[in-house]
Amino acid sequence: MKTKLFFAVLFVSIISLQSCDVLQQMATFTKCEFKMNSLTDTKLAGVNIQNLNSFTDLTFMDAANVTKTLLGGELPLTFNLNIEAKNPNPATAAMQKMNWILYIDDNEITQGVLDQPVNIPPGETANIPLAIKLDLKKLFNDKTKNSLLNFAFNLADAGNYPTRVKLAIKPTINVAGIPIEYPGYFNLKKEFGAQ
Repeated sequence: MKTKLFFAVLFVSIISLQSCDVLQQMATFTKCEFKMNSLTDTKLAGVNIQNLNSFTDLTFMDAANVTKTLLGGELPLTFNLNIEAKNPNPATAAMQKMNWILYIDDNEITQGVLDQPVNIPPGETANIPLAIKLDLKKLFNDKTKNSLLNFAFNLADAGNYPTRVKLAIKPTINVAGIPIEYPGYFNLKKEFGAQ
């Protein structure tokens, strides 16, 4: 009887300690300061448009490639959305993975998972790049060619009109080998384009 009682108390103690550990790790991670920092390596149909203002800034060959791709029924846009995470805590903030949902001008565009661990030492800042790939033709099928191109250049932070971007993120931490998801999403917002 004493053995059963001992194991019951031990089990409850382990669960309690793990619950405290989960809460401490969640608290550490949620006290981190997150912000959308930048969009980098922006490519339209494989053509780098990062420092260009409009379609007319493309070389003849690049413009021909983008046009050919669009006439073929697609317009792929790829970029890295860089998240800056600052850890003001006295302990390392760590996450196992992060689910994310991307909104542009309040419309859900795509979602994905950053499936790699991120560790942020105390008092340090880390860059978390999210590789995003969109097919603008599918997303905005009813838009004209000029609208699609303007959208891409605005998102590359080079156009004439601001594009409002929101990223909803949900981190997952690892406690004793068990993945624990943050209970909800939290949002990061930024405007790219004319400012």
